[in-house]
Amino acid sequence: MRRVVVARVTKLVISVSLMGSAATAMGSAPAPGVGSIVSETRTLTTADGVKVNYEIGTFYVPENRHKAKSRPIGVGFARIRAPRPTGAPPVFWLPGGPGLAVLGAFDPSDNAGRGRLKSWINFGAVADLVVVEQRGYTSRGEMLEVKTDAYPLNEPATIARSKAGALAKARKALALFPGKDLAGYDIGAYADDVDDLRKALGYDSITLFGGSFGAQWSFAVMKRHPGSVARAVLSGVEPLDNGYDMPSHVYASMQRIAFDADRDPGLKPYLPEGGTMAALRAVHDRFAAAPVVVSVTDKASGKPVAVTLGVGDFENALVERAAEASEWPAFVLSLYHRHYDDWARDTIEERKAGKSAVIGPLVDTSLGVTPARAHRLRTDPAVGVLGEWNFAPYMAAAEAWPTADMGDAFRGVVPTDTPVVFVHGDWDTSTPIENTLEVLPYYSHGHAIVVHRGGHDGTFYLLREDAKAKAAVYEFMRTGSMEGLPSSVTLPLPTFAKPAFAANDL
Repeated sequence: MRRVVVARVTKLVISVSLMGSAATAMGSAPAPGVGSIVSETRTLTTADGVKVNYEIGTFYVPENRHKAKSRPIGVGFARIRAPRPTGAPPVFWLPGGPGLAVLGAFDPSDNAGRGRLKSWINFGAVADLVVVEQRGYTSRGEMLEVKTDAYPLNEPATIARSKAGALAKARKALALFPGKDLAGYDIGAYADDVDDLRKALGYDSITLFGGSFGAQWSFAVMKRHPGSVARAVLSGVEPLDNGYDMPSHVYASMQRIAFDADRDPGLKPYLPEGGTMAALRAVHDRFAAAPVVVSVTDKASGKPVAVTLGVGDFENALVERAAEASEWPAFVLSLYHRHYDDWARDTIEERKAGKSAVIGPLVDTSLGVTPARAHRLRTDPAVGVLGEWNFAPYMAAAEAWPTADMGDAFRGVVPTDTPVVFVHGDWDTSTPIENTLEVLPYYSHGHAIVVHRGGHDGTFYLLREDAKAKAAVYEFMRTGSMEGLPSSVTLPLPTFAKPAFAANDL
């Protein structure tokens, strides 16, 4: 396959919104002021031979919107104009994360970005498309990251150590960025960045399109700037009070995956009585009773390496592996039959030092949860199987991060007449489908498409098997019409992976 090639740069554009002063000529000029846009128009040809004209640039916003004369920081964005006017509001595409930079889609060396760009081109039938990156994690501004410490191999993972690590990360970030005003990176600022960019680009209203954190970000925009949002399409829905997943909802998604896995002929010889979920509980009980030390051969050195695996490691791995539904049952069944080597090798890699985006905990702790949801999280029955990993470390470190709590009034769901289409998979273990079901009654012009066997994916990937449904979503974005939108879509059964050992070895 040919690579995407940037053909030419056509011109440099410097524009200014009503918020700030104009940037002067580039070079020795001072940094652009708040409200300035520095951008250029380019043309590229995709591997499929499609010519794409686009604008890519940086929008300057105040780092701390709560302080006068806060220094300007850059937020990357790109705009692909519709080939012809449609009269529809532009689509503002908000990425997930927090901590996901997406403008690499225009970089010929970004393999993952090519599929994203191919999808973006299709929005031209709706209206202009504007892709907005996140303050503090943008390819055309600052990428705020801290190095994470390695986790010792001779100790099992524990909640206590995870809480201590979350606190250490906060302190390290504050020490690493003394010149940054990290208090300015709350969820409200991200919402205001979108609305200010809307005004700077000259749009009266917009359509929001987001998944996962992009959906939560969209909720924040609608909460703070309701008059500017014409409609929205949200997938992998994460409401403002649902930043921390309810364990029982995650567990229910696992049960739905297990239902089909238990009927797969290839997995049947590996199943205990009670199926995949019975195997899961048996493994949990085993590791809760005592950790296990597993020795494997290090690929790099060829020497044996031992790692201690405990119930916390299993709880973490359960949720992480469930994101790949077709692989997850084989993982659980392998551990049930005491085949730990592959898991041990993965855990050794995961425990190495790495990098982590700072904006994740800054945003999440600014959002927090209502007291009612906090109570439900701590007393949820599935905590006994999945643990408190999804929320306890964040809550323990919340006061160490400088972003202020947004408050219960902001987090709470209120009735609204903004038209929203929710697309959600019932195999989603990252943002369970119960998220959508909880907020849907508050949307008088809301419509949910439940995708059976759909995971934590974007709208059009979830609807990949239903061309009519995809066309109806595009029509909704263009006109606001909900005609033709299905209530449910069923994806075909996946091919479930089998454990790496033969069933007759059991």
